[in-house]
Amino acid sequence: MATYLIGDIHGCYRELRALLEQADFHPGKDTLWLTGDLVARGPDSLAVLRYIKQLGTAVKLVLGNHDLHLLAVYAKISRNKPKDLLDELLTAPDIDELINWLRKQPMLQIDDELKLVMAHAGLTPQWDLETAKTCAREVEAILRSDSYPLFLNEMYGDMPNNWVPELSGLARLRYSTNALTRMRYCFPNGQLDMICKSKPENAPAPLKPWFELPRNIPEDYAIAFGHWAALEGQGAPDGIYALDTGCCWGGKLTMLRWEDKQYFSQDSMLTRSKD
Repeated sequence: MATYLIGDIHGCYRELRALLEQADFHPGKDTLWLTGDLVARGPDSLAVLRYIKQLGTAVKLVLGNHDLHLLAVYAKISRNKPKDLLDELLTAPDIDELINWLRKQPMLQIDDELKLVMAHAGLTPQWDLETAKTCAREVEAILRSDSYPLFLNEMYGDMPNNWVPELSGLARLRYSTNALTRMRYCFPNGQLDMICKSKPENAPAPLKPWFELPRNIPEDYAIAFGHWAALEGQGAPDGIYALDTGCCWGGKLTMLRWEDKQYFSQDSMLTRSKD
């Protein structure tokens, strides 16, 4: 039995299947952890969702910002952008079934035996583990409810960007969603910066990547995340695993086998430039 962690797939179905074949992945005995952003920007979002859904309990995934955007497009809250390549998915005969499955997926994965935490963007240094669990479960609950379009309509926006336990209602849900799915940089006090997307060496002071600030979760827990393709899987400290390596931008799809920390990679089969 093995545990495999894969970075953002973004509709790159052929690369996903090739990567799993490389590692001889067996869904009957192995477990697949996915960092989110399953869809958009790559050509085969429909095939990716259908495949992952049918893997059932062999998969542990978290939702990313592009997955949430798909839910908002489906609910007619956000615009379907041509560059996201979602038309085939949105017009599929099983789109209702896929969306209802997707919106019931977690925002955060924690395995206390493996000492492993996974969120799409990472874990804000302002949260301890119990706070992260609570805030993630609150977002999951609203997404699974009949009121999920109300939340999606209020999801977009960069504020509030500072955590205080007194946050409530839609403001609290928006902060949690941004922290879990959009975060890259923080100010020294842990407050989120939702603007800078530069590589760390080009980021203006005093911004720091979230993983360079003191953490509030136990040191023996590792954190796996995606979202930040510009890192190219590099630069995070020990115990932090950056797994998005930009497959949909012509980079590669990266997978980590947890038990022996062996990496596998599959070059992109696309010829596209970032837009």
